[in-house]
Amino acid sequence: MLERLARKEDFERVRREGARWRGRYCTLNAARAPAQTDESQEPRTRVGYIAPRTVSSAVKRNRARRLLREAMRQLADSVVLGWDIVLIAQPSIIAESARMQQVREDLQWLLNKAHLMRTAPIAK
Repeated sequence: MLERLARKEDFERVRREGARWRGRYCTLNAARAPAQTDESQEPRTRVGYIAPRTVSSAVKRNRARRLLREAMRQLADSVVLGWDIVLIAQPSIIAESARMQQVREDLQWLLNKAHLMRTAPIAK
């Protein structure tokens, strides 16, 4: 299950310690999640979303974040656990009037490139 990455310190740690991959509509930064204090909990993946002012007006930045959030939600079951991920919207996500399917395919390509996609189904 994916959780939200919300603290400024976490965003900075991912940028500082993680690796970066750039796609057509977004940039993906990923770093290993810090060890949890409670050993009984399973690893978790947290995701943060950024839409910088270069994207455009506040309305368009919110749309860009919504597109990224929904694309990540659709791919959540395939994402490897134990990572902190930051998705940064690119201006092309608004300039080209990207559709959900295009954003999802771009995000899936980035996750594959970063080796953050599971190859086998989850055993429950």
